[in-house]
Amino acid sequence: MAYVISEDCIACGTCIDECPVGAISEGDRYSINPDECTECGTCAGVCPSEAISLP
Repeated sequence: MAYVISEDCIACGTCIDECPVGAISEGDRYSINPDECTECGTCAGVCPSEAISLP
């Protein structure tokens, strides 16, 4: 099950730089492509607003 980004996302970009497979897309609120996410959890570990979690 892929990680998801909640409405708490502040679009700071920290997670994009950390994703080893490039599964995160920019926008007003970032999103994770579930087909590309390897569920490593790296993005969740670096998110300053704790907006990334498993569903």
